[in-house]
Amino acid sequence: MAERPKVIITRKLPDVVEMRLMELFDTQLNSSDKPFTKKQLVKAVSNCDVLVPTVGDKIDSSLLENAGKSLKLIANYGAGFDHIDVKAALEQGILVTNTPDVSASDTADIAMTLILSLPRRLKEGSERIADDRWEGWKPTALLGKRISGKKLGILGMGRIGRKVAMRASAFEMKILYHNRKQIHPQTEKELNATFFERLDEMLPMVDILSIHTPHTPSTYHLLNTERLNLLNEDAFIINTARGEVIDQKALIKSLLNKKIAGAGLDVYEGGKNVTPELKTFKNVLLLPHMSSATEEGRIEMGEKVIINIKTLSDGHRPPDQVLPSMI
Repeated sequence: MAERPKVIITRKLPDVVEMRLMELFDTQLNSSDKPFTKKQLVKAVSNCDVLVPTVGDKIDSSLLENAGKSLKLIANYGAGFDHIDVKAALEQGILVTNTPDVSASDTADIAMTLILSLPRRLKEGSERIADDRWEGWKPTALLGKRISGKKLGILGMGRIGRKVAMRASAFEMKILYHNRKQIHPQTEKELNATFFERLDEMLPMVDILSIHTPHTPSTYHLLNTERLNLLNEDAFIINTARGEVIDQKALIKSLLNKKIAGAGLDVYEGGKNVTPELKTFKNVLLLPHMSSATEEGRIEMGEKVIINIKTLSDGHRPPDQVLPSMI
């Protein structure tokens, strides 16, 4: 790779990150902050040493067929990489990196915010104030559910899942979890968490289900009609992971039929195209994919991108390379 590799950024990044990128590399920014079109992405991969995409850029095999010989690294700005065909990239000798371990706390905070907000009907209360419908305090108005003592089911006990468990434990919630592998006994003891090898056995027992698993072929529509029906009618679903993990049509049907008590979503199967019907429910709280949206987190993500590029340009393996075993 060239001493000052040509780096193309697909979206606007924090100013401090862009300034550092321009200092170190031959950097092309996207000051408009409009998503690249397919044509622009084709031009970019054919004309750079490093591409820095985000979750909104689909880097598939058909796009990578246009990659120039100089493209050696796709330094993703974000932890998730399901929008990148990592296998196709590796086959062409293009490394892929991401930015792990940065947004776990930020995402856990938003998950906990939804966990607290839904049972206490904060959305409905806020709307009454905004719409001038509040008639003053009443003994039976907007009665919600107490959080302490409730059973929180965590689907995916990775970095984010464990941080959610830590926060929920402080609210005296009981932690149940399903994971590909049981976590270390000491960690399990510290979190006072109970492992369920089978997801189907855990679902009927939870009061709130919080999803923290990546989008892979094995997790696509993991929460389908059959599994949603295993939840009790007083249960809430929280998703700050990937929209594709839940069958959205099945979720809407469960809400319509009052099979579940509500949902708090930060991600959607249609990306930014949120199904209009989801917006009609009083017991559904929708956020615009903002779990990792902190100033500190976004800057740390940029720092990881820079380290990955600099390490490769110096002739070494990037620290955050996405390996085939991670796909």
